[in-house]
Amino acid sequence: MQLSVNGTDHQLEVDPRMPLLWVLRDLLGYTGVKYGCGIAQCGACTVHIDGEAVRACQVPVGDAWGAVTTIEGLGQPDALHPVQAAWIEHQVAQCGYCQSGQIMQAAALLSETPAPTDADIDDAMSGNLCRCGTYPRIRAAIKTAAARLRDS
Repeated sequence: MQLSVNGTDHQLEVDPRMPLLWVLRDLLGYTGVKYGCGIAQCGACTVHIDGEAVRACQVPVGDAWGAVTTIEGLGQPDALHPVQAAWIEHQVAQCGYCQSGQIMQAAALLSETPAPTDADIDDAMSGNLCRCGTYPRIRAAIKTAAARLRDS
């Protein structure tokens, strides 16, 4: 089976029912993708498949319908993605465990909704849990990133 991750094609010999999360972390070394709950309730394992935010713990690798992007592939080699830059500017992370999933979900939101309202942000981000409670900073960072993306 072939899987494209962050622009690199990988040839894999795995059971197609293996969760994409295990393939990314354990076989390919993309450790920015985190295991949180294993039942798609926390969002720590959020990645993009063809730009759509999905929970990698619940997608069998054989069902991946397109190119996968992890937090490691979100930005450019020489520049952070605007969401990543806004996360740093707003000092969103505390423990940081959930943040790669939060960032991936936020990037997917902004690709579909360039000027999100608070309700849009709350709705899109509701499946990504942060036990440190950084939600106000998450919302502020998303608004900053949205403005920068619109101005670019």
